[in-house]
Amino acid sequence: MTTVDKFVEQVISAQNDFTSMDSIYLHNKVFGLIGDDDPVEASGEELVDLTDALVQTAINNQKIQDTPSDKDILADQLMDLITPLPSVVNHTFWDLYQDSPEKATNYFYDLSRKNDYIKTRAIAKNIAFDTKTDFGDLEITINLSKPEKDPKAIAAARNQPENGYPLCQLCLQNEGYLGRLGYPARSNHRVIRMTLGGETWGFQYSPYAYFGEHSIFLDEVHRPMVINRQTFTNLLEIVKQFPHYFVGSNADIPIVGGSMLSHEHYQGGRHNFPMMKAPIQRSVDLGIDGVEAGIVKWPMSTIRLRSKDVSELIDAATKIHNTWKEYSDEAVNVRAYTDGTRHHTTTPIAYKDGDDYVLDLVLRDNQTSEQYPDGIFHPHQDVQHIKKENIGLIEVMGRAILPARLKTELQEVEKYLLNRHNQIAEMHQPWADELKQQYDFTEDNVEEIVDREVGKVFARVLADAGVFKWDDAGEKAFDRFVNAVRN
Repeated sequence: MTTVDKFVEQVISAQNDFTSMDSIYLHNKVFGLIGDDDPVEASGEELVDLTDALVQTAINNQKIQDTPSDKDILADQLMDLITPLPSVVNHTFWDLYQDSPEKATNYFYDLSRKNDYIKTRAIAKNIAFDTKTDFGDLEITINLSKPEKDPKAIAAARNQPENGYPLCQLCLQNEGYLGRLGYPARSNHRVIRMTLGGETWGFQYSPYAYFGEHSIFLDEVHRPMVINRQTFTNLLEIVKQFPHYFVGSNADIPIVGGSMLSHEHYQGGRHNFPMMKAPIQRSVDLGIDGVEAGIVKWPMSTIRLRSKDVSELIDAATKIHNTWKEYSDEAVNVRAYTDGTRHHTTTPIAYKDGDDYVLDLVLRDNQTSEQYPDGIFHPHQDVQHIKKENIGLIEVMGRAILPARLKTELQEVEKYLLNRHNQIAEMHQPWADELKQQYDFTEDNVEEIVDREVGKVFARVLADAGVFKWDDAGEKAFDRFVNAVRN
């Protein structure tokens, strides 16, 4: 059997609409994409292996150029053949949902992995480890999965007209989109339709997942992110519909917000983050019946709300959020506005714990100053050699998404610590010199110690982003805010 034969066989066996009667048709569809000459032999029998071979065949046959963009577009076109139509995916999903929400998400997640929409091979390249800190175990990842920008595509895209379609990578219009230079292929992309607050939303998985079943819930309408009462309502409605998932929202203002503020969306999935495991340091009285509230023992300033009554949780969260938006405390550099610019918002996270609904609200402040031009409550300069990017939802909860540069940079740090020839980056030098003073490094312990110390730096990163610090002044300031909410 040729690679095309094997690929067509898998398409037919994928429980799609195709049967053996469609074999000739499918062969011709594939030949139309890759050319008629003999296909390259695949390195394995998996669908992704067959697709790789077919893409290489297309390059050999000069059907596409040997560029990341062209290869991705063709690979997704091939994978589209094993992917049911959006209407079929949605029908199957909601049919399974009648049995259980978990069966429905299992189906959709498995499909998104099988058709290579979720880039499992790329994700497997990521480096991940846990490290103990004063705030419990933090999760450290070095993100190696997202592809590098293709210089040829960047140069060619400069000459392409801006068509504004899709408006962004979160829009529903990406479903089935072919892709173009500088814009990802989405032929095999499917989105589950659902209703939140009487409006249509979409549910999909992240192609470059940061954790288990990393999901995205996106507004049908392309409009900017906002945190308000409807946000809390939507998050808790998602948890009602998918009680085995958590869901949260990035903040809605720059510096403390996510990377895509132009399109309203949330992130969720099946993962128990360090912050969700963190205990209540002290209970507080918000003056709201039926809602337990407490300050979480966590580097970022977090109030945890718990109740069996969703409406009471929404009331409590709205009260905290609205109070925080207008709240200032000069004693700890907390200012709601400067020169008419708003600085305060929250990062909310919702999940179930037994029969209780839980809503964690993390207080955010995006002020800058002469001393801290990147943000007063942002990673300070002395830790930016490890992390200088925004602290978004996932990192707020204790999972570091560190830049790919650190893979090689930390190897050079380890060589330096072992007094070997190295090319340590200048920005790591002060940190490495401090480590030399603390430890006797050997071949056997250097990696473990460096990993642990990276975790400590990440804990400091989170502490920098925390509005009320874990000292006497910070705890008193947090209590003053709680009193403002109650009153």
